[in-house]
Amino acid sequence: MVAAAVRAQVDAARIRSVDGMGFAVLAEPPDLEATLAVVAEATGDLAHPPEGPVVAEAGEFYEEPAEFVEPSFPTEFKYVETVAERQSVQAAHYAAYGARELLKSGGA
Repeated sequence: MVAAAVRAQVDAARIRSVDGMGFAVLAEPPDLEATLAVVAEATGDLAHPPEGPVVAEAGEFYEEPAEFVEPSFPTEFKYVETVAERQSVQAAHYAAYGARELLKSGGA
């Protein structure tokens, strides 16, 4: 499993800029604890820590409440609420997929 974190500046309707990306790889089968750890590691891989909340889709963390997930991160955590937040999560998914494909092909 490859996790990606995207540090982005957003408004309610769009991404204004992407300021960085962080990545982490998990070799073991994903479960809630492992997924939280690899996403926290990817977030920690960002050149600059997030100024705002860490945002994810509820399914990323097995539908656990945000209050349960938040202690895994150094900043506030919440689930997607706006179009721009959803676009940011989608950008992270694309980045993680691309990194995973590179690793599978031996390109990294």
